[in-house]
Amino acid sequence: MKTSRDPRHVHRQRIIQTLFATTFAPQDIQDPKTKAILENVTLLDKTIEHIAPEFPISKLNKIDLAILRLGSYELMIEKTQPPKVIIDEAIELAKEFGGPSSPGFINGALGKLLKEMQEEKGESN
Repeated sequence: MKTSRDPRHVHRQRIIQTLFATTFAPQDIQDPKTKAILENVTLLDKTIEHIAPEFPISKLNKIDLAILRLGSYELMIEKTQPPKVIIDEAIELAKEFGGPSSPGFINGALGKLLKEMQEEKGESN
């Protein structure tokens, strides 16, 4: 993240806010990336349950869930940014929107996902 005014960061903030809102009520979603995340929510939630098994989806803090959905989507499906950038952005969003333990939780969960993805491809750090 370059600054809090970086257009990519602002876009991610809006996506997180929309994803958070959809956990409470249907939303009129115009953003293509947000739509794509919601279209893949079943796969993303299965992945989140795998990388954070101690926290069932129904028990997860809803803002953490929104951040994990975005981060997982960017790592697994979109793949337009380097993985370290995606994780760093997710941590920054957790610092902005989440609770005190959110940044560490997000870092650990997405770090586990990245490690497993690299292992599947036969890569190392």
